Amino acid sequence: MSKSAIIGFGRYLPKYRITTAAIAEHHGQDAKGIVAGLGISEKTVPGREEDSYTMAFEAARQAIEVAEIQSSEISAIFVGSESHPYAVKPTSSMLASSLELHPFCHCADLEFACKAGTAGMQMVDSFIRSGQVNYGLAIGTDTAQGRPGDALEYTAAAGAAAFVLGSEKAKDALCRMETTLSFTTDTADFWRPAGEKYPHHAGRFTGEPAYVRHVQEVTKGILAIAKLKPADIDHVVFHMPNAKFPKAIAKKLGFTEEQMELGFIVKDIGNTYAACSPLGLTYVLEEAKKGETILLVSYGSGSGSDAFVMTMLRDGIQLPRDDRQPEYLTYDRYLEHSHALS
Repeated sequence: MSKSAIIGFGRYLPKYRITTAAIAEHHGQDAKGIVAGLGISEKTVPGREEDSYTMAFEAARQAIEVAEIQSSEISAIFVGSESHPYAVKPTSSMLASSLELHPFCHCADLEFACKAGTAGMQMVDSFIRSGQVNYGLAIGTDTAQGRPGDALEYTAAAGAAAFVLGSEKAKDALCRMETTLSFTTDTADFWRPAGEKYPHHAGRFTGEPAYVRHVQEVTKGILAIAKLKPADIDHVVFHMPNAKFPKAIAKKLGFTEEQMELGFIVKDIGNTYAACSPLGLTYVLEEAKKGETILLVSYGSGSGSDAFVMTMLRDGIQLPRDDRQPEYLTYDRYLEHSHALS
C-alpha cells in the first residue's frame, strides 16, 4: 500500500491585527508583563467580511494552485473548525461547490477544538492510502474568539491552512506522510456550551494535565513507532496556544529551538485554533529540504493530540508573497470586528 503525500498547500491570514499592548492598555493591565508571559506581541483579527469559510476558500484555492491539479480531481474534503459559520449547514459542502470539486465528493465538517484541522489530515491520509480517492483536501480554519477581558482574548486569532493530499507516487509529491498517531482522553480544560458565544476554560488545568500530557504522550508514542529520536527530526511544529507552552514541552522532550524555528509563528499571529499547527507546517514546507524529517503535533481541548512524522520528497515550495500591509486596529475597532462575527 502506497503512502499519501502533501501535493500542495496554502494559507490565509487576515490583514487586520491588534497588538497585545492595545488590549492590555484598554483593560488597565500590565502590557509588558503580559507580552513577556505569553510571548505574543500581536494577533490576527478577521475582517468584517471574513469568516472561517472565506478564509478556508482562500487557503484551499492556493493549495490547489500549488498542487497544479484540476480542482475537479479532488473528491474528498474535510474542514476542521470550532467557528463554522452555520450551526446547521456544512462548511465543507459550500467549499466543495465554490472550489468546483468533483460532485461525487466525500464532505464533512469536523470539530475537536484546535486539532480539528489535523483530524482532517488523518482522514484524507486514510482515504488516499486505501485507494478510495486520488486527491483530497484537509483544512483547518478558525475565527477564534475570547471574552473581552479574559486571558483568551490576548491569543485567540484567525487564519486558515489547507493541504491537498495525493499518492506519494504522484510526480509532484512534496512531503510523504510516514505515520500518524493520536492520544485522547476526556479532560475538560476548555469548552463552549451550545448557544454561548465565548468559551470557558479551566485556568491552570489547561497546562500540565491537558496540553503537556497529551502532547508529551503522543510525541513519545510516534517517535517509538517510527524508531526515531528527537535529534533525528529536522523540523518540529507543536500546537501553539501561546509561546510558553510549546517551548516548555520541546525542552522537556529534548527538542531544540532551532528545530522549532521555521514553524514557530504564534508570536506574530496568535493562536489560530484549528489552523494553528497546520499553519506552522505551511511555513516549514516552504523552507525544508529534500530528505528532511518533520514532526507535526496538534492539541485540541477536550482533549487530544494528533502527531505526524513526514519526510520531504523534494525541496520546499515558496508560496506567493502576500503584499497586503497589516492594518492595526484600535481596541474599539477590534470590538466592532468581533461583534460583526456574532
